[in-house]
Amino acid sequence: MIQEKDGVFYLQTAHTSYWFCKTKFGHLEHLYYGPFLSIQPVDGVRYKRTAAVGSSVNYSAEDDLYCMDNLPLEYSTIGRGDYRFMPLEAVMPDGSFTADFVFESFTVTKGTVPMETLPTAWEGKREGAESKRAHKENGDAQKEPGREIETLCITMKDTAFAVYLKLYYTVFPDMDVITRRAVLVNEEEGSVQLRRFLSMMVDLPNRNYTMLTLNGGWSKEAHVSVRKLNENLVLNTSTTGSSSNRHNPGIMLGEEGANEDKGLVYGFNLIYSGNHMSASQVSAFGLARVAMGIGDYCFHWTLEKGRTFETPEAVMTCSSHGYNGASHAFHGFVNRHIVRGDWQGKERPILLNNWEATFFDFKESRLLRMAVEAKKLGIELFVLDDGWFGERNSDKAGLGDYDVNPKKLPHGIKGLAERIHKMGLKFGLWFEPEMVNEDSKLYRAHPDWAIKNPNRPAVLGRNQLVLDLCRKEVQDYIVKHVSHVLDEANVDYVKWDMNRHIAEGWSETLRGRGQGEFYHRYMLGLYRVLARIFRPRPHILLESCSSGGNRFDLGMLCYSPQIWASDDTDPVERLKIQTGLSYFYPPSTMGAHVSESPHQQTLRKTSISTRFAVAAFGCFGYEMDFKYLTAAQKKEVKEQIAFYKKYRRIFQFGEFSRVECPKENKVIWQAVERDQQHPKEAVAFRAGSQA
Repeated sequence: MIQEKDGVFYLQTAHTSYWFCKTKFGHLEHLYYGPFLSIQPVDGVRYKRTAAVGSSVNYSAEDDLYCMDNLPLEYSTIGRGDYRFMPLEAVMPDGSFTADFVFESFTVTKGTVPMETLPTAWEGKREGAESKRAHKENGDAQKEPGREIETLCITMKDTAFAVYLKLYYTVFPDMDVITRRAVLVNEEEGSVQLRRFLSMMVDLPNRNYTMLTLNGGWSKEAHVSVRKLNENLVLNTSTTGSSSNRHNPGIMLGEEGANEDKGLVYGFNLIYSGNHMSASQVSAFGLARVAMGIGDYCFHWTLEKGRTFETPEAVMTCSSHGYNGASHAFHGFVNRHIVRGDWQGKERPILLNNWEATFFDFKESRLLRMAVEAKKLGIELFVLDDGWFGERNSDKAGLGDYDVNPKKLPHGIKGLAERIHKMGLKFGLWFEPEMVNEDSKLYRAHPDWAIKNPNRPAVLGRNQLVLDLCRKEVQDYIVKHVSHVLDEANVDYVKWDMNRHIAEGWSETLRGRGQGEFYHRYMLGLYRVLARIFRPRPHILLESCSSGGNRFDLGMLCYSPQIWASDDTDPVERLKIQTGLSYFYPPSTMGAHVSESPHQQTLRKTSISTRFAVAAFGCFGYEMDFKYLTAAQKKEVKEQIAFYKKYRRIFQFGEFSRVECPKENKVIWQAVERDQQHPKEAVAFRAGSQA
């Protein structure tokens, strides 16, 4: 619920309250964000200012106690006396960095307000019996009067120029989530040069917070890092062109003493898949500032007259029930308001992927034999990974081409898919459409389509270059060829990979305009490609992948209901990876497979029961050739699959919690059935034991 009264804005969810007000000079002062409070006068929660502070700059001669540097604010800008981290850094039409946005008007509308350029959370409407059942089993509350989704838009105007800042707040009351984003509109004759423009900012009273982030690299994604928040600026940011395996966009702030089940915890995340930034800092006056949005790495955007810039949508939640409480809010929100299409709330199929069994060395006969074995054991989906196109016998050639390799697949993808479908299995296919090898037909025809600086030698990663998705002709090429393969073969599942970082952000389309727009325009191009391919084909289950978890973020989840969590399938390593991801993302979004032992990535030996127990808490599958299993192991696999099918809905959509465990690298996971109409069932797992 959103209500305005006497200049105070009350944003209420089922269990939390978020309040701020308009000051006498028109700025937005943050008042309260925490456990639910009934609407009331705000004097009791307002930050007290009773004495002037030394070394401070007064905003106005009218009030010597009004200082921007010790106000808890909703959004702040440079040049008016606030010396903390700024969410907006822009060269204004007069060439200065000074901006001062003050309140002009507000509107409240029912529902969400979509953006023109970026994906946003949606209202989560469902229709039909299956949708209603999934809605109930996910524990989604029915709409009640006064608890509909609403969006508040506050328009602020710069005091010197016709430049407008619009702040959007969307309240999802049943999810205990509020989303925020900012839009800048330039109606001035001169341009505005954006060097940093973040989606949200808020100043909270410091409660000796610790900051939780997910950090890592390839094969060790999403490792939890916790540090004390203090006066030093802490940045959680990516520079790889994607949300990255190094620093996931999600962050949490926990008050002193908070644990998995107790204490006040704030959670923040971003619906964006490119370079991101979150900044946290405690001021000298005891205010903890949190800001989040597009990363300012190599960012420079020219906003001409009449133009608008939209920032990605940030997601906030608050819980007095510790980190699990915040996670539960995020999980419900992702399942209900981020994932969309036919696969929202729908159980994911159990798959067999051929990659770790065959790599590039396969033929149709071997694939069909693997599929037959898989069907006998209860597998539901067969996925053909890399190596089916062009001269793709290694990672040195073929990317960018879509002609099927006839030596491997004499009947083509269509013929293979028909045979797989006749077995009663669904058919999935791997693509890496954003990439190109120099040894490919595409590169020989269009070398200018690859991202590279024209004045320097190109840099390669995994023997490949990235295609320039800022270019419409590149977008059209990908859409045309991927769509053709999907339709011709009646593909049910797609694994969309991206196996390298972007190193040199350059597009010929931006020559003369400025390469500071490259990284964001690339991401806008990717979102357009995904929408054009998969929105008309909602039946296809898309799994995003980027060398594992390079793009595990809410932006990709708006298109792909699940994401490959890591290329590392060693269950011991996956304990940290899946635990870390679970702080922000539900198990229904995590691709997790049982692979061969010793493991390709670590050479560690583990039992097949341990491998299953870890992978079961996700979108479950296998990545091996069942031919090499003993009869006893095949029997165990068949029992695993039957067990998973029986409890699949709980594994994927149950209320997932992390249970406190004192031993390092030991975890206890549990998922509890959400259906309130029947006695609850639960599944639990302790590292090294059967689920």
